[in-house]
Amino acid sequence: MVCAVDSAASDSPRPLAGLIAAARAERRPLLLPGVYDAFSARLAAAAGFEAIYLTGAGLANSRLGVPDIGLVSADQLVDHVAAVADGVGVPLVVDADTGFGNAINVMRVVRRLERAGAAAIQLEDQVFPKKCGHFAGKAVIGAGEMEGKLRAALDARTSQDTLIIARTDAHAVEGFEAALERAARYRAVGADLIFVEAPTSKDEMRAICNRIDAPQVANMVEGGATPTLPLEELGEMGFAAVLYANAALRCAQRALTEAFSELRESGTSANLVGSMSTWEERQAAVGKPHYDELEARYAS
Repeated sequence: MVCAVDSAASDSPRPLAGLIAAARAERRPLLLPGVYDAFSARLAAAAGFEAIYLTGAGLANSRLGVPDIGLVSADQLVDHVAAVADGVGVPLVVDADTGFGNAINVMRVVRRLERAGAAAIQLEDQVFPKKCGHFAGKAVIGAGEMEGKLRAALDARTSQDTLIIARTDAHAVEGFEAALERAARYRAVGADLIFVEAPTSKDEMRAICNRIDAPQVANMVEGGATPTLPLEELGEMGFAAVLYANAALRCAQRALTEAFSELRESGTSANLVGSMSTWEERQAAVGKPHYDELEARYAS
């Protein structure tokens, strides 16, 4: 089992734009695993991922135990980002949903997330409160209003290294062509990456990359509307980054469900030991040796 390397948390992350440019030059997408808390983020960084994605759905599921329907507050998101960013030394891409209001709200949220440690901030054009991009019953704001929110986000960031990702959910509401039109408009405003959510076929995915001159994000949602494709094929299509937003959370859910079932039925953890991390692996994953060293260094 891979355990987190604590020294990575103190390193300055390489700018995300550089990682994406390097990946595009090699015709491979930057793979962004979804994390949902500081612990899962440390494990992802220790596994060698160059950047990670803080999933809004994962945050809603893990912190509040609710579905991804816009129930997380801006304060909760900012606090969560600060905790995750403090524990890892790789760029953190943050799902900021709709920006929690109008363009003025977006400006404040972008500034707060940037200070908290976000390397990239994803904003979408759904009506607030939003829904998961693969849920039915979504609604979108006007393209002009979203353009204003994106301009506000771009003006609010203090560093050009902080990327703004513009996501459109218009496909399920207005159709694929309307989604492409919105994507082109959002790119023209200055969004650094474009994310057309929930295409339903390979042909649509190819069209997104061929018709929108911008780095594109693909979202692999197992069981969702979009085909789950190999990374190599997505790279050949032209995608710059690929999200596996909730794969880890869903694996953790299955493992926890089975562990709790076994514990409830047997009344002992004896049968679970083989599927557990060891005591030492657990402590290493959260950097306890590093903190032991600090305690010794500053002891009176």
